[in-house]
Amino acid sequence: MTDPHPPPAFFNPYAVAIDDEVAIALLADMHVRRAIERGEFDDLPGSGKPLLMPDRYDPDWWLKNLVKRERLVVLPPSIELRREDAALDERLDEIWVEEDVRREVEEFNRRVLRGRYQPPAGPPLVTMPRDVDETVAAWAHRRAARVAEAEASASANAPAEGRRRRRRFLARPR
Repeated sequence: MTDPHPPPAFFNPYAVAIDDEVAIALLADMHVRRAIERGEFDDLPGSGKPLLMPDRYDPDWWLKNLVKRERLVVLPPSIELRREDAALDERLDEIWVEEDVRREVEEFNRRVLRGRYQPPAGPPLVTMPRDVDETVAAWAHRRAARVAEAEASASANAPAEGRRRRRRFLARPR
């Protein structure tokens, strides 16, 4: 049996200058070759099928495929702020602390003001900053209504106090 690796006497590591990038590339190549020999790349999904390439050359093909695959939406800032304004109340209703609600509204107002001072990159910005105190008061009112509704449904679902629940015991088979 012959050893596939030459003995150290025939190889002088100082005879070849290898920088870090070349060493990493050689290691990666060695790992890929060993994985191919082990058969780890056999039966991969899409093997043997042609790649979906456009008919003409498009330098941004990978970016367009990424946007389509990840379902990313890139909107102008004015439209993004409109969407954010429409969903702000629902996002605020998920917050439990008034200070966090104030911070969220103030951050929204900062983004609206920053959008007002930038040159328009699309449709004009019609979203207005929100009054922090009014928004917090509306949030507190909605929260109180949800609490009252939860209490009402809990009291309606609770068993009557006059009735006692009987426990039924099942006889064990002997």
